[in-house]
Amino acid sequence: MSKLRFAIVGAGVWGETHAYLYKEHPGVEVTAVCDLNIARARELATKFDVPNVFADHREMLKQAPIDAVAIVTPDFAHGEIAVDCANAGKHLLVEKPLATTREDVEAICEAAERNNVRVMVDLHNRWSPPFAVAKQSVDSGELGDPVSAYFRLNDIKWVATDMLPWAAKSSILWFLGSHTVDTLRWFFSDEVDQVYSVSSSGVLKGLGVDTVDVYQTILQFRSGGIASIENGWITPNTHPCVNDIKFNITGTKGMINLDLSNNQMIERFTEDKNDRPDVLVRHFIHGKAKGFAYESIRHFVDCLISGEDFLVSIQDAANTSLAILAIFESAATGKPIKVRY
Repeated sequence: MSKLRFAIVGAGVWGETHAYLYKEHPGVEVTAVCDLNIARARELATKFDVPNVFADHREMLKQAPIDAVAIVTPDFAHGEIAVDCANAGKHLLVEKPLATTREDVEAICEAAERNNVRVMVDLHNRWSPPFAVAKQSVDSGELGDPVSAYFRLNDIKWVATDMLPWAAKSSILWFLGSHTVDTLRWFFSDEVDQVYSVSSSGVLKGLGVDTVDVYQTILQFRSGGIASIENGWITPNTHPCVNDIKFNITGTKGMINLDLSNNQMIERFTEDKNDRPDVLVRHFIHGKAKGFAYESIRHFVDCLISGEDFLVSIQDAANTSLAILAIFESAATGKPIKVRY
């Protein structure tokens, strides 16, 4: 069987993650790397023996042999690249979110349908073992019908101040809120009808990053279910995990609680620090990439090969982005906002 030929657009840390996964997969060959920073693209290509390097994705689409493209750019840069790739007939794995404007969301969906290409967005929380087990309890009916939920998904300050040089051009709602809203849509098997959100700013602006610190939001689903969510990135850097994650879902017959930021399966103490190494999200075992953030990428490749449906549809990703756009509007106006699908 011939291998799927993949291109990676975006040669940063997560672009390298994609390269590791594709190199491991027997059904994939990476044929091109593209980044506006051509030196960074060359560095990634050299590390993973990729033959073609580009600074312009349009030139890449014209010149390189490609079946599928992984778009691993900053979130605000997804739109044009995704539309161009779809128009060129390439299947797409887009890092979350699908896009950050309604116009880009609609343009990507239209281009994908018109060109009959398959699109998945890497909303990888659906592959998290604790969340997946909790979802099985919901689907089996043992919790009854979902009634309410709470989801706190926050990051430490370092993510905004150091990890993401483009944090001021984005938002914690795109960076983590995409996972939050998608997970809740998945658990409720329903769409968000309206939202009410408030936000707070000042901490990160004082550190030189012009972005909102935290959003607290109420989601009301079409069936009547409600959820309270918190997304922020001002958790102290001394927090033992990059993420601060708390989740509850309550149904008519039971409930489930998850505390994924303070699990004590493994603790490490050295002369300089104490921490709890990641054994769930992204780590390597015997030289192989493990963790649920990697399984979603493997899933995309496997489904391209098998023809099976993706666990995250393009409509899932589109509706998640549209719900987040309503959250921005609510926080700005101080009013409840209906989600416009």
